[in-house]
Amino acid sequence: MTLDRRAFVQGSLATGLALGAAACVPLDQSSAGRLAANLRIIEAHAGGTLGVEFFDTASGMSIGHNRDARFGHCSSFKTSLAAMLLQYRERNGDLVREVELRAEDVLGHSPFVAVRVGQSASLFELAQATQRLSDNAAANILLRELGGPEAMTAFWRSIGDDVSRLDRIEPHLNHVPPGEVRDTTTPRAMARTLARLVYGDVLRERDRSLLRHWMIDTSTGARRVRAGLPQDWQAGDKTGTSIWPDMGSLYVDIGFVEPAGRAPITFAAYFRTAERTDGIDPQAEAVLARVGEVLTRFAA
Repeated sequence: MTLDRRAFVQGSLATGLALGAAACVPLDQSSAGRLAANLRIIEAHAGGTLGVEFFDTASGMSIGHNRDARFGHCSSFKTSLAAMLLQYRERNGDLVREVELRAEDVLGHSPFVAVRVGQSASLFELAQATQRLSDNAAANILLRELGGPEAMTAFWRSIGDDVSRLDRIEPHLNHVPPGEVRDTTTPRAMARTLARLVYGDVLRERDRSLLRHWMIDTSTGARRVRAGLPQDWQAGDKTGTSIWPDMGSLYVDIGFVEPAGRAPITFAAYFRTAERTDGIDPQAEAVLARVGEVLTRFAA
C-alpha cells in the first residue's frame, strides 16, 4: 500500500482534474494496510493472480495489489474508445456521420451490428453500443474510423497515461498470456485514466456525464465488483473476459463508485485464473465481487 499523492498531482495537472464532492477522512496506515492484506487473502484463496487498484479522486489516496503488473484489457478498453470518440466530437463536430455496416464486420458478440447489416449507423450509435453492449464489431469499426489501435494508444498518452497500450483489434487483442505486453495496462494506470475520463477535463461536462451514464447502464458487471457494493451506491463499469487455452482465463472490471457524502472512487480489477475456465465461471466473477467488498470498506 502507498498513499500515491505525487502521481495524483501530476495527473491532475495534466488533465485539469477538479472535483467538487466532499473528500473523505484519509485512511491511517494501519487501516490501509489491512485492506491491502484483504486483497492478498482474496488472491490466495482464489488460486489465481489478482491485480487491483482503488483511487480516491479527491485525496489521491490509493491502495492495491499487484498494481503495476500488466494485464490484458479484454473488452474494458471500450470505455476509453467511447471516450476517444466523444473527444473527437468536441474537435470535429457532431457524430452524425454514418458508416455502412457490412456482413464481414460481424464477429462473435456483435448484438448491435449484426441486426443492422446492410444499413448504416452513426459514430455516436457505435460508441454507445461499444460501451453499453460491448459490441465487438462496433469497437472494430470505431477503431478503423479513428485510426486503429495506434490511435487508441496515442489517446492514452495524450491524457497522461504512459502505460496502457492497444496493439490489435477484436478478437485478437484478448490473447494476452502472462508475459505479453501487447494490449495491456496496469491497475494503477487504468484507475487513474478512468478518473481523468469520468471526472477530469479530458471531456466536456456533457460528454463526461454521457460516458458516466453509459457506464451505469452497462449491465455486464452486475456479478463482479458491483455485486460487492451497497445497493444504494451509484456505480458504473466496463468488464472484459478472455478465455484462451494457453493463458488461463482473464476476468476484468474497471469503473467508478459514488458513495453518498464523499468523493468518487475509481477502480481497476483483474483476475487471471490458474487454469482455463469453461465459459464464464461464477466463481471467478465472485472473486471480483469480493474485491467490491474491500472497496466498500475503503470508501467508508
